[in-house]
Amino acid sequence: MKFTLDRESILKPLQQVIGVVERRQTLPVLGNLLVVASEDGLQITATDLEVEIQAKVPVDIEEGGEITLPARKLIDICKALPENAQIEFLFEDQKAQIRSGKSRFSLSTLPAGDFPVVEKVQTDYQFAISQNKLKELIDRTQFSMAQQDVRYYLNGLMLEIGNGLLRAVATDGHRLALCDMDVDLKLSDSRQVIVPRKGIQELQRLLEDSDDPVQVEVGSNHIRIRTDDVCFTSKLVDGRFPDYERVVPKGGDKLVVADRELLRQALSRTSILSNEKYRGIRLNLEKNNVKIQAHNPEQEEADEEFEVDYQGGGLEIGFNVTYLLDVLSTVRSDKVEITLSDSNSSCLICQPGTEQYRYVVMPMRL
Repeated sequence: MKFTLDRESILKPLQQVIGVVERRQTLPVLGNLLVVASEDGLQITATDLEVEIQAKVPVDIEEGGEITLPARKLIDICKALPENAQIEFLFEDQKAQIRSGKSRFSLSTLPAGDFPVVEKVQTDYQFAISQNKLKELIDRTQFSMAQQDVRYYLNGLMLEIGNGLLRAVATDGHRLALCDMDVDLKLSDSRQVIVPRKGIQELQRLLEDSDDPVQVEVGSNHIRIRTDDVCFTSKLVDGRFPDYERVVPKGGDKLVVADRELLRQALSRTSILSNEKYRGIRLNLEKNNVKIQAHNPEQEEADEEFEVDYQGGGLEIGFNVTYLLDVLSTVRSDKVEITLSDSNSSCLICQPGTEQYRYVVMPMRL
């Protein structure tokens, strides 16, 4: 097995796959990358048994073959070499020889046969979507995923595939984010799958802000997403996602329209003196006016007041300020609509004029 390529050509695919490799491994081979050299070029694969990423590199192969290499050491070597350096890879006697200029490295290897590869995905649904649309779908919702919740089905992003529609929903039990995207897909019934948290984080990192299409294949146990040079595969979470439609508030009679950036800045300033553990702030609404208050166990207080478009009666309600700030950092419109009912009911946050993005935040008792 022998090939030569420049530093930049191998660094990009290494950076695409390296996020999957855990620093602490139960199996030594999971700390390695599977490197396959053939007439089609170079293929580099990383896996943690839940998520697998394959990256392809077009390169002329002098001698084909396959082997596994220590992931972190390999990428550190390539990063440390000078820009535009030519790197030669040669494998002999269970060792990988890496040469560039006057630099020489000898890495230990493990057999390619020991490397676990995801079995072939039996595809039930298949469709194409542009990278930027899929990235936006994830960006707009992933922050609401739970972290290490005992309700394991919340530790991921639910994708609902319907007739002409792809919907992403994430919730941690205290807040919910929902986003819709149009896709060219004709289905008689909808299907829900839950992609685990790590898979979503890796996918978010891999996707680029381009119009290039990606191919999405959904099976009974896996989801696979292909771009021109990367193939991402993730196991699906085996569980039933909650009935999120019941959580989205309906019929709220108090509508607040506020400048998104002014509200975000006011909440950020007020949050400085909120309780560090509970992060609670209080909103006091009056006609065309909102007052934001926070206090903490050290008897410190913060107050902010500014004008909003609000015609309803007086209302006092508490929220975890982090949840509100996450939404306001995600929404990209100049204005934001907040629909409320009473101090014990969740609020619904939307962009004016569209229900493509919806965010639900539960209130807090202060």
